[in-house]
Amino acid sequence: MNKILEFKNVNYSYKDGGKESVILNEVDFNFESGKFYTILGPSGSGKTTALSLASALDSPKSGELLYEGKDIKKIGLTNYRNQYIGIVFQAYNLINYMTGIQNIVTAMEITKNEILDKKQKAYELIEKVGLTKEEGNRSVLNLSGGQQQRVAIARALSTNAKIILADEPTGNLDSKTSTDIIKLFQKLAHEDNKCIIMVTHSLEIASMSDVIINLDNKKFKIQ
Repeated sequence: MNKILEFKNVNYSYKDGGKESVILNEVDFNFESGKFYTILGPSGSGKTTALSLASALDSPKSGELLYEGKDIKKIGLTNYRNQYIGIVFQAYNLINYMTGIQNIVTAMEITKNEILDKKQKAYELIEKVGLTKEEGNRSVLNLSGGQQQRVAIARALSTNAKIILADEPTGNLDSKTSTDIIKLFQKLAHEDNKCIIMVTHSLEIASMSDVIINLDNKKFKIQ
C-alpha cells in the first residue's frame, strides 16, 4: 500500500445558532497514490468539507491529516497547499484576461516552482491534458468550458504535486466533455501515479473512479 494522505480520527463541526452541527465524526481513511477516488453525496453531506480539509483550506476540530506520515501542520499549511497538492475547481478559477499558458506560468511563479523554463513546462502540461499549443495561447475567454477545465487541470499539475483535489470539476460540463475529463483523471492516476480525490454528486461520474467513498453517518464508507 502506497499511502499518501491519511485522515486520522478527524472530527469537524460548526455552531449554527448556538447549536453544534457535526459534519464529520471520527473519520479514519487512507488515500493511496495511483488511485482515483470520488467522494459521493448530496449537498450538505460533508463531502466539500472533506475536500476543504484535504486541501488545508480548513482545519479539523480534532484529529490529524497526515501527508506521507507527517502532520500537514508541521509541513506548514501554505507550503502544503503550494507544493504538495493541486486543486481543480468547478468554476475553473482562471484569470480571464490571460491565455491558458499564462495562467499556468503565473501559478508556477506564485508557488515558487524552481523550473527555469516555465513557459516550456506550461506547453508540456497543455499537451498532457489534451490541448494544442494554439489552444494554450488563446485567451481563456475564447476556450470552451471543457478546454478551460483542461487548462485548470494543467495548472494544478504545474507544481508536480502528488495529490490532485477536484471540487465538482464536471458540474458545468456536458456529458461527453465530463467523460473526457474523467478519463484524463484516470490516466493521471494510473499512468502518472497521482492520487486523485474528486467530489461529486453524480453516481454515474463516481462509477468511473477506482474507489467510491460515501459519507454514511458522518464517516467515510467505501461503496
